[in-house]
Amino acid sequence: MKHKGLYFLIALALGGVGAVHAQDNTAAPAASSSTSSSSTTAAPAWPNGFDDRWYIAPTVGGYYNDTDRNTRSRQFFYGLSVGKFIAPNVSVELFVDRTKRKADTKSFGVGNTWSNNNFGVSARYFFGDWNSWRPYLMGGVMGSYHHNPLSRDWAPAAQAGVGISKSITDSTDFRVEGAYRYDWDDKTFPQHNGYGDWYLGFSLVARLGAVPAAAAPAAAPAPAAPDCSKQFRNGVNLCDNKCPDLPEGTIVGPDGCPQKVVIDLKGVNFKFDRPKKGETNIEPALAVPSSDSLAILDQAVDTLKRYPQVKVMVAGYTDSVGKPGYNQDLSERRAKIVYDYLTAHGVDASRLEGPTGHGEADPIDSNKTDAGRARNRRTELQVQQ
Repeated sequence: MKHKGLYFLIALALGGVGAVHAQDNTAAPAASSSTSSSSTTAAPAWPNGFDDRWYIAPTVGGYYNDTDRNTRSRQFFYGLSVGKFIAPNVSVELFVDRTKRKADTKSFGVGNTWSNNNFGVSARYFFGDWNSWRPYLMGGVMGSYHHNPLSRDWAPAAQAGVGISKSITDSTDFRVEGAYRYDWDDKTFPQHNGYGDWYLGFSLVARLGAVPAAAAPAAAPAPAAPDCSKQFRNGVNLCDNKCPDLPEGTIVGPDGCPQKVVIDLKGVNFKFDRPKKGETNIEPALAVPSSDSLAILDQAVDTLKRYPQVKVMVAGYTDSVGKPGYNQDLSERRAKIVYDYLTAHGVDASRLEGPTGHGEADPIDSNKTDAGRARNRRTELQVQQ
């Protein structure tokens, strides 16, 4: 491996990097415009948790040679690795590299060199997140073929070091590595059992093949079906409740959603000066025809039963005829007789406030006509929203 070997390694590395970038560009239109700009900085969610594609890693760097070699102390080297990740933080590589040193004239004669071609396997253990700077530990073993005027032979060798790696794109990493390599060459100089060299290498890691598609997210488990016989909200079964998050006590319709409840007693009017003190039967006190007023009261009872969370104020009113004090008492009797009608027909007293009389206050019509005064002699159910 002389200059032709170097040219081959460079061409192979550039070809692999070019293929990777071509694949990135082909896949780019499939991504949305909002994500394509970030695709070169963040790795996708790999189906098995990490990128296990094969990669090539051309390397160049410098050697600091053992002084016992009797060669130039510093020398360039170059090489190529092929590897893959076997776990999220572990990679394994096959590698070949070469260094060629100018030999000292005193030991080897004029114009001689000492070269080593190394063939081995290495493993790296990485720390940190895939997208961040990742420091790592490296170890490896190899066979080293040394070539110099005194010996041409194989010797075992081993290396250990540290490095740091950073993803550049979804398919490319850059790494820097410093390591110590020991070569058990006892043939070149029999008085030495081997040589320890230091090196600093720079690698461009280019992954081969298309970026794997992300694994489909696991389907969320179906929510447990509510027990319709036990779970209620605002009095509505959860299976039928379309608004189950409303606070308890909210006035809702049959579907569980908010509903404004209006209980209108318009049309329930009283005869003049009725009911009398002590009168408990509401029908004789109602304006004729009393059946119309009773029908309206029965509708109010039905509404209150359909909305058990609704509370109402029972309020009575009079017209302006008579003294205010008398009208106040009369309005309270009207409120009380309606209150008693509701409780007698199944409405719980805890849902009724009052009875309250307002006398001749708050007329809804004119007190200057018989018809107006008749409408003012009334009772209201005021919903407490």
